[in-house]
Amino acid sequence: MIRSKKKKSRMEVFEVEEEDWRQLLVDYLKYEKLPNDLRRRIDTRQRETRFIYYKDTLYRRSFDGIFLRCLSDDEKPTIVKDCIDYARRCQACQFHANLIHQPPKLLHPTVASWSFDAWGLDVVGLLTKSSGGHLYILATTDYFSKWAEVIPLKEVKKENVANFIHTHIIYRYGVPRYIITDNGKPFCNSLIDKLCQKFGFKQRNSSMYYAAANGLAEAFNKTLCNLLKKVVAKSKHD
Repeated sequence: MIRSKKKKSRMEVFEVEEEDWRQLLVDYLKYEKLPNDLRRRIDTRQRETRFIYYKDTLYRRSFDGIFLRCLSDDEKPTIVKDCIDYARRCQACQFHANLIHQPPKLLHPTVASWSFDAWGLDVVGLLTKSSGGHLYILATTDYFSKWAEVIPLKEVKKENVANFIHTHIIYRYGVPRYIITDNGKPFCNSLIDKLCQKFGFKQRNSSMYYAAANGLAEAFNKTLCNLLKKVVAKSKHD
């Protein structure tokens, strides 16, 4: 009798480690080392102008000049939770947070037509003089998306307001249907009237001595001041 021998099959599994997408940029910025592959070499050279390597951390320069820390694939799923946990442990955030006295209830927000259709414009200040000599902040908020744009000012003049509407609203997001301002002289003057006529949008003025009429702008001003308090808590002249 011949006995048959059955061969047992064996399967081996190897775990493949994915390459960190930041490593090529780190190697080039830190050691000026490029990959051997021509395509990856060209891609690294084209992308490196938007990145910097500082204190063992890779940062990417955003369109507004702010450097954003580059994350690994392992950090991405928990980044929102990590930010929330950090904010909860932040002493300055807790100290300057809003104290809400009203009980929770259903909100009925005002619905705007579309993004960048209407902007609320307002001035924050007089503030403590900064190291750059700035005393005011000119801020605008989109009523639909709540996107905000701000610039520091040494003085509030109609030329500054007109230039701000030009560069930070019209040139970036297109011509709005209307803007909402108070009745101050920097907002209500012939220069702003000519600007409205030139680009074909309207200016609406809030009620005098009633800040809530331009509620979105006032709400953002409060949020902005709270954020600044957390950042410049140690030095008021930042």
